[in-house]
Amino acid sequence: MAAKDGKDALVLTREDGKSQVRFEYRKLKKIALVLKALNHPIRKQIIGLLEDKKKLSVTEIYVQLRLEQSIASQHLAILRKAEVVETDREGKSICYSINKKRMADVVVLITDLANTA
Repeated sequence: MAAKDGKDALVLTREDGKSQVRFEYRKLKKIALVLKALNHPIRKQIIGLLEDKKKLSVTEIYVQLRLEQSIASQHLAILRKAEVVETDREGKSICYSINKKRMADVVVLITDLANTA
């Protein structure tokens, strides 16, 4: 059962009726943004590359995936906006890596949601 906790949270009661889980809407919106960003074949491939290589430039990403540079950049922008990847400037290049803290936050919230069922 769901109930609003003021305007900023959703409170879910477990089926046993004895405990509740509280989710802040702000966090839920951020997690939804991350899940939407991850739900695309090209972005999944980019994440896979970054998991293997740890850090890659835009050039390395589009060459390895055989994409046009503009397409790779568009998908990286979506991942950046969702804070799934972090950037680091190395000379003239911008290198990308996975934002491990953000991904850990997503895992915790998904686990909490799964445990309310």
